[in-house]
Amino acid sequence: MIVAGLGCRKDCDAEEILRLVERALTLAALPSSALAALATPAFKSEAAAPREAAKTLGLPLVLISDDALREAEPRAATASPASLKATGFAAVAESAALAAAGAGSTLLLPRIKGTNATCALAKAATP
Repeated sequence: MIVAGLGCRKDCDAEEILRLVERALTLAALPSSALAALATPAFKSEAAAPREAAKTLGLPLVLISDDALREAEPRAATASPASLKATGFAAVAESAALAAAGAGSTLLLPRIKGTNATCALAKAATP
């Protein structure tokens, strides 16, 4: 199972997220059919862009609690001082992807940045 973790600013739109997810899948050499879900922090539950992007892709949007983000964050590959200052988390997209993909998941693609959003890919551990 592959999950795209998302971080976004207030002024982000669904089109930007869709382009970023497509770019992430291309960089990871994965077909769009490999994607099982989009994930974003629960504190972004009111943001329309992630919901609209998930709906367009026909995928569930998994909302990740602060506790789950905190637990996954040590496994993230990058850290953003700007994100840390704005959200209290240094790796929103990567932590969301890892948390949604579950225990033992691995980062397939560290966060990539758009103008108003970030995206990272994580893969669930194989049983």
